Amino acid sequence: METNEHHMIPIWFIIGINLLVYGVVIAITGLVHWSNPPVTVELSDLHIDFWWGLLMTVLGLFYTLRFRPGKTEK
Repeated sequence: METNEHHMIPIWFIIGINLLVYGVVIAITGLVHWSNPPVTVELSDLHIDFWWGLLMTVLGLFYTLRFRPGKTEK
């Protein structure tokens, strides 16, 4: 027998994927800037783009794993 169940993808899963992708891109850009820092940017020695990208990657990974589709909730 055929079942007509509709499964919705949680919005937090989509946000998690978005944060994960952007975080990886920003962290890679931060690594490039770390090895070749721009001379016209003040406080470039803090490497905020790398740390922000790393934070976004961790948050994106958390949301992606926590709200993935098909996960059974208890």
